[in-house]
Amino acid sequence: MFRFLARRTDANFPKVVLRRLFQSRTNRAPVSLSRIASNIKEDEKRTVVVVGTITDDNRLIEVPKVTVAALKFTATARARLTAAGGEAITLDQLVMRSPTGSNTLLLRGPKNAREAFKHFGFGPHTNKKPYVASKGRKFERARGRRRSRGFKV
Repeated sequence: MFRFLARRTDANFPKVVLRRLFQSRTNRAPVSLSRIASNIKEDEKRTVVVVGTITDDNRLIEVPKVTVAALKFTATARARLTAAGGEAITLDQLVMRSPTGSNTLLLRGPKNAREAFKHFGFGPHTNKKPYVASKGRKFERARGRRRSRGFKV
């Protein structure tokens, strides 16, 4: 559906959604209800669109009444949205309501929040996390890690 709309309309929204649909799962980070709540204003009637999963955030006390279109919803996220008077719809249902993406808010999750990103980075002083077999006394705790052992990076 989005492939057809991207080709046949001048709107940029279907093109962006189509590109995100083809992304790998690591590039489709989940979006929590708290991220939606912080990005939507009070009494705003826009539909929040996420090409990914909507997850629950139990730190969020009050879920806003909002319509959310996403690929997937966790069971608790869907339950809390509908209990607050909101709506959880699929991307196919969104196309029927708003083919060009008018009156929508496109969000995405934090791509660099994966634990693997802590290990990335090149060169000294980048504070990258080492891949260590164990965290004991003998494992990467000597020179370069402590001032008492010559130097500390």
